[in-house]
Amino acid sequence: MTFAKKAILYFGRIKPPDRLPIGVHPLYPHKDPAVQVVISTFFNRYYSDEQPRILLIGINPGRMGAGITGVNFTAPRQLSQFLGIKHPWPDTSELSAEFIYDVILSYGGPAAFFGQFYLGSVSPIGFIRDGKNLNYYDDPLLQQRIRPYALKQLKAQIDFGIRRSVAICIGGDKNLKFLKGLNDEHNLFDELRVVPHPRFIQQYRRSAKESYIQQYLDELLYCIKK
Repeated sequence: MTFAKKAILYFGRIKPPDRLPIGVHPLYPHKDPAVQVVISTFFNRYYSDEQPRILLIGINPGRMGAGITGVNFTAPRQLSQFLGIKHPWPDTSELSAEFIYDVILSYGGPAAFFGQFYLGSVSPIGFIRDGKNLNYYDDPLLQQRIRPYALKQLKAQIDFGIRRSVAICIGGDKNLKFLKGLNDEHNLFDELRVVPHPRFIQQYRRSAKESYIQQYLDELLYCIKK
């Protein structure tokens, strides 16, 4: 079975984690027929083979990106502008998606990038509280409760056809600490690399953006050679 077929089946069946803390709600667009069409189109276009990919592991979807589209680090604007995928949503974007697609273009474009890499996340379901994005690690109870869920989802994404020699953690500090704990206990990957989170770069280091793009490219090339 191809990478695409496995991924499409996975996202068609995915459910939010149980027992979320009071006031925390899931970003769960996957049952929307428009999202299902977009996910199917995306994977069939870029992953219809059995070529192993290297996994880049983000935090969890945000409400302006994958919380709408179902495609990690991809807001509606990137779907249409860079991938040519039609959709019914307004032409909105998010900072993280904008940086990631700058990296993708610098790497050689979507076909080149997605032919070797897969953008995943600790939790493929995002979270909101009081109408705002919530990273899984920003609520200690949420982080504790989703740990088994996160492990299950990472293993499921690895089964798409992910290389286990090396993976890249998107976001240092808290995301890396959580992933390293899972990896040390369950031996998911031989090596974990790390790059700064795109939102941090876009908000606080925009003047040095080109150097961060190069940092990403260096890590991608390191992993390809691993």
